Amino acid sequence: MCGIVGAIAARDVVPLLVDGLKRLEYRGYDSAGIAILVDKAIHRVRRVGRVVEMENAAQAEQLRGQLGIGHTRWATHGGVTEPNAHPHISFGKIAVVHNGIIENHEQQRERLQQLGYAFESQTDTEVIAHLIHHYYQASADLFDAVKRASRELTGAYAIGVIAADRPDELICARMGCPLLLGLGDNENFIASDVSAILSATRRVIFLEEGDIARLTRAGVQIMDQHDQTVQRTEHLSDISLASLELGPYSHFMQKEIHEQPKALSDTIDAVLECGFDSVLFGAQAATLLPKLDGVKILACGTSYYAGLTAKYWIESLAGIPCDVEIASEYRYRAAWAKPSHLVVTISQSGETLDTMEALKYAKQLGHHCALSICNVRESALPRASELVFYTRAGAEIGVASTKAFTTQLVALFALAVTLGKLQGNISAADEARYLDELRHLPGSVQHALNLEPQIKAWADKFANKANALFLGRGLHYPVALEGALKLKEISYIHAEAYSAGELKHGPLALVDENMPVVVIAPNDALLEKVKSNMQEVRARGGELFVFADADSHFSESDGVHVIRTPRHVGILSPIIHTIPVQLLAYHVALARGTDVDKPRNLAKSVTVE
Repeated sequence: MCGIVGAIAARDVVPLLVDGLKRLEYRGYDSAGIAILVDKAIHRVRRVGRVVEMENAAQAEQLRGQLGIGHTRWATHGGVTEPNAHPHISFGKIAVVHNGIIENHEQQRERLQQLGYAFESQTDTEVIAHLIHHYYQASADLFDAVKRASRELTGAYAIGVIAADRPDELICARMGCPLLLGLGDNENFIASDVSAILSATRRVIFLEEGDIARLTRAGVQIMDQHDQTVQRTEHLSDISLASLELGPYSHFMQKEIHEQPKALSDTIDAVLECGFDSVLFGAQAATLLPKLDGVKILACGTSYYAGLTAKYWIESLAGIPCDVEIASEYRYRAAWAKPSHLVVTISQSGETLDTMEALKYAKQLGHHCALSICNVRESALPRASELVFYTRAGAEIGVASTKAFTTQLVALFALAVTLGKLQGNISAADEARYLDELRHLPGSVQHALNLEPQIKAWADKFANKANALFLGRGLHYPVALEGALKLKEISYIHAEAYSAGELKHGPLALVDENMPVVVIAPNDALLEKVKSNMQEVRARGGELFVFADADSHFSESDGVHVIRTPRHVGILSPIIHTIPVQLLAYHVALARGTDVDKPRNLAKSVTVE
């Protein structure tokens, strides 16, 4: 969840580090810092708050150097204070930045204290700095010291390390958290995310589990967890700097909501090119998918709600069972495994630690076929999976996921229809119809975006509320869940979602004139049921905010507000109805004056438990 950037170059790296940290702000953070090597001494600047505050301090000190590391911290161990901010330094000789959680830090802290080390912070990271220093004293070899120290760490980490008397090398290591190398001309970099180094290079190497790397200006050396020198594949990033800029928009979330027609079109193109064919999911899919008779989906947060939608599609179209589990729960229970079920992991970043660990657990239980649905190429989950479907959402900066979610739904729909074909449940005519519906989906989403002025007018009615309720049924119940999540994430209004049929079983007790109730009411087979549930709300004085289809028969009245989305688009309707709940959350957050792109306490890439 933290962000790491490091550089070794023949030029001043301070601007590179600061720019990289600014591009990592989207991951979520509460403090930032850099450590620069100057004349065989480590100079550190740290500040609580935004990167710009740390940048101003570094400029005031006229900090310059050709080797350095930087960090944005999202607090886990220890509060949001400057002493807890990274980088951490041991005896003025070793500086470390760290993403992840060290589970055995208490034991290591006790051991290091007995060795004479004094701790200045409450963090688990300071343990790493002192442990490396301990081994560096013995060997005078920074690479060896990092290797020995990392072998004693239990948990997840990505670390960058510099030493005061080693001006010509930058060491890094990775276990469980993302870390990549950037390759330049007489300069090289480390980063948590390629966005941090795009202004300097597009050439990247993704480190694998247990890798340790030495970077010099001339090149990089990588050793795997078996102490073997290895060559990792170099990739050319296709992310553009323009995609990381706001352009004409006020916030990244607004930009990314409006980018959905293109993101969906780009993702759908892969399906239109080859139809609902196994090849969509990788070279092994034609062999593996026909052998499977069920699906288990593992995901967290918004991706979990995408999985809940997929359950409806897979069971109705493919006619096989589909279970959806919260990854952080699944990995810690005595789960029952059926190896003939496909394990599907869903993650925007491909680095979500709970989902990664859940996949490992599923494989330990005997599952042998995994599909990763992911937006980031060569990230951890795709590399650990036999099959992969890359969504084409482009860079997503806002913490609250928007276009990543809707493109995940497209991928999951493609999976459902493909499995349906393999099960003999989808005819050629069905396939042609579903392809046509996908082809028209971006246009329908654009029509939904055109509702923004009407949705914005609703925002003032929510801005002073403390609670909200979202209702949906069937395929649209997960949309209600996603709408409630978006509202609570960025506006800090407490919001809950229920299947509308559950009203009488508890939630109706909450309904009064102060409880706005958002209803997802498409013109489908459950519409009359939803109308009955709405009457239950009105009878208790609740104020209704209804997202209906253009061809639904609703009329506004006192306490009933209606916005009509485009005509009902059938089985893909959840994607259309996601747009207005995203816009509602966005405009309510604006009305309340919250930080839309960086909501408090949250991070974009959740790489810790």
